[in-house]
Amino acid sequence: MTKDSYCILNGHLISIYEPSVAFNNRAFRYGDSLFESIRLCNNKLMFLRDHLNRLKLGMTVLRMNVPAEFNLENVQELIIQLLKHNTHAPNARIRLTVFRNEGGFYTPETNDISFLIESDELSGGYTLNQKGLWADVYADIKKPINKLANIKTGNALLYVMAGLAKQSMKLDECFLINDNGAICESISSNIFIVKNGTIFTAPLTEGCVAGIMRKQVMSIAAQNRVLVFEQVITVNTIMMGDEVFLTNSIKGIQWVGQFKQSFFTNKMAQFFTDKLNELAQ
Repeated sequence: MTKDSYCILNGHLISIYEPSVAFNNRAFRYGDSLFESIRLCNNKLMFLRDHLNRLKLGMTVLRMNVPAEFNLENVQELIIQLLKHNTHAPNARIRLTVFRNEGGFYTPETNDISFLIESDELSGGYTLNQKGLWADVYADIKKPINKLANIKTGNALLYVMAGLAKQSMKLDECFLINDNGAICESISSNIFIVKNGTIFTAPLTEGCVAGIMRKQVMSIAAQNRVLVFEQVITVNTIMMGDEVFLTNSIKGIQWVGQFKQSFFTNKMAQFFTDKLNELAQ
């Protein structure tokens, strides 16, 4: 076996080349799945408990049965086993996918689940991008505000379409608009705006994903007496900001250098990146 050649399906270590998922898999047919992207940083699994809590909440929303063995200790043990066999250390990306078992068409025949754990090697800890991202708005398809908005499902066509738009416009990132016409998130991240040392981000009621890194940034801010307000974000909110940065579990913090005609600095983004690396020690 070569490097990167293993995954874990339902607790069993198997080759990634072993055919094990049927064509009638519900994740493949209907996007009937959830996933978490988890970061290994300096041999430390970052925020795994938060990831599992969000995953279980999503399973509850989708009426999937949560197995008793699906707990922090067991999942952590399986991830460590996979990382050891794939020799992915000290930095890696882990993807944990849960999908409803096959059977039925739109209406499932069962709510029992299967799960898949994959890993990819990464280099280094949390690193702030040297060049600021160039971002603009993707407005062709609005993100609905409903009970699915805050969870990470396998149905990602909105993000795929925004990614294609980003590509065609030669941008680094696109911001998404919700049903109300407000900006809720980017393709793969939550958005934070800094103005006069105070931070603003969209509340979950605006339809953004309940980001794990979003939660950590808000916690770090509170610990360091940096004010954070959850409020509706508009194009004008962003353009009037001193800084704009994005957060997700794998990349940590990324700063935006330009949005439309506005340009930004990255002092606060660097501060949070340093704090994340301290947590990874």
